[in-house]
Amino acid sequence: MKPVNLAQKLDQFTTHWDPHVVADYNDNDVMVVRFQGEFPFHLHADTDDFFLVLEGEMIMDLEHSSHPVRSGELFVVPKGVTHRPRAAQECKVLLIEPKGEPNTGDLATAAPKPRL
Repeated sequence: MKPVNLAQKLDQFTTHWDPHVVADYNDNDVMVVRFQGEFPFHLHADTDDFFLVLEGEMIMDLEHSSHPVRSGELFVVPKGVTHRPRAAQECKVLLIEPKGEPNTGDLATAAPKPRL
């Protein structure tokens, strides 16, 4: 048990769309990630998707709408909803997902989740 400095964790990597686990919460991975550009449209059939913008701004595209999400704001995508995060400029985000949940919703295309 110790505090986790999210800024220090984010300073350990510069890649985009590459989530890194920084803590465990029940059966969930707490991760930090840098967004820039567009992530592919995808869905998670069995779990909601949690995004908390730490710095910058992202857009959450859903099938028929888009929502800006700014620093200090969070967005939860309900399970089964097709979505795509994107960011014109680099955006730093905290994610919470069940352990083993692929970031694309598909194990074949998912990024690994290294631990910092």
